[in-house]
Amino acid sequence: MLKFIGGLLLTSLLLSCNKQEEPPNILFIFADDQCYNTIRELGNEEVYTPTLDELARQGTVFTRAYNMGGWHGAVCVASRTMINTGKFLWRANALENQLDTLAARGQLWSKEMERLGYDTYMTGKWHVNIQPPEIFNHVGTVRGGMPGAVPEMYDRPLNENDWEWTPWDTAFGGFWKGGTHWSEVVANETMGFLDRSAGSAKPFFMYIAFNAPHDPRQSPKEYVDMYPLEHVAVPDNFLPEYPYKDEIGCSATLRDEMLAPFPRTEYSVRVHRQEYYAIISHLDAQIARILAHLEETGQAENTYIFFTADHGLSVGHHGLIGKQNMYDHSMRPPLLVVGPGIPKGKRKKMAVYLQDIMPTAIEYAGGEVPEWVEFNSLRPKIEGLGVDSSYPEIYGAYMDLQRMIRVDDYKLIVYPKAGVIKLFDLINDPSEQHNLAAATAQQERIRILFGELQELQEEMGDTLKLTKYNFGL
Repeated sequence: MLKFIGGLLLTSLLLSCNKQEEPPNILFIFADDQCYNTIRELGNEEVYTPTLDELARQGTVFTRAYNMGGWHGAVCVASRTMINTGKFLWRANALENQLDTLAARGQLWSKEMERLGYDTYMTGKWHVNIQPPEIFNHVGTVRGGMPGAVPEMYDRPLNENDWEWTPWDTAFGGFWKGGTHWSEVVANETMGFLDRSAGSAKPFFMYIAFNAPHDPRQSPKEYVDMYPLEHVAVPDNFLPEYPYKDEIGCSATLRDEMLAPFPRTEYSVRVHRQEYYAIISHLDAQIARILAHLEETGQAENTYIFFTADHGLSVGHHGLIGKQNMYDHSMRPPLLVVGPGIPKGKRKKMAVYLQDIMPTAIEYAGGEVPEWVEFNSLRPKIEGLGVDSSYPEIYGAYMDLQRMIRVDDYKLIVYPKAGVIKLFDLINDPSEQHNLAAATAQQERIRILFGELQELQEEMGDTLKLTKYNFGL
């Protein structure tokens, strides 16, 4: 009997050890155009996001995650190229047409995960200049940058009687094209792969990319009804028109800005924010389905979950609708990490880049961050091994029209063609309404930040020469 019990104990111990040695799964969930302040648990009591709320409670949140910007109006292309190549903005831009060469070298995120022994899967929005089947083992439905647009979704609503286009009308196609909402398709396909992976000896790396909440912001009517217009607030930094919109590339001809009428009205902004919240709540429900299935298939305990978006979105802040600007509402997405050993309910305030997820996932998968990756792993920050940011300065750029640097609690925004500089104290003015650039007491700070921005440009490979422009410094 003692020998039998001893044998059982030994078997149990071996099984336990084997389980501990199993490499973890990596589940990366990528939203599109989702601003950092669109999760109820993180402070926005207008929005309903029970699934993301629970993830925030069960894991660690980086509350100051940034995207670096973009080289054209589809900012998502730059963000997604950066996270897949591990390269900073302008070097990612330079490599955009050489991704097949990088793939052959194994220098892409999915290829590195495959090298580490992972079964790789992708479904949803891609918007990167290489075909997913070339770099993933398994691929679901691949979507482009956005669902198809129709004229009725632009320049609306003109007034309270403008109901020509509604988010739940499937006749307009878009997210409804094919008969099932695209977010539901992503969830369905993800659940199908989870079924297959449950019986696999290999761990999985899943790149799950939703098009939501990108426009056209369509969702079932019950989600829109969750947000009565009278309860949707207009942002406190609302403007009918942004004064430098033409000089910074956000004019009435930019597709994103064409979604709402000029000048902006409080009513039109309320409607756009109602639809934005609705599609986020619908997205949240699809993530709930995925996570429930992860649990049902017995894979949850050994899975690291990363959630972020490619960038944020204005949706009425500062008179803007799109993401082609340097304000926090457009540069900052949420960033959540959940999994074995990840501290629960923690909020990390150091500034990071959302693309830091890529090297972080590689480290949690048991690999070392490759030399070709420029972004930094968040693992030391998650595990309390460092309180300072890996980036003394945060950099931002949009084409040759805007530049930004954040150092500590101050942000400097530069509009070269307008000859305009803006300075914001992000602690005392988080909505970036009070430009301090004219304050006598801030002139030395502005000169220092401007110089640091130029140095950062050199490090980033940014060829825009700010000295060509007159800023009155």
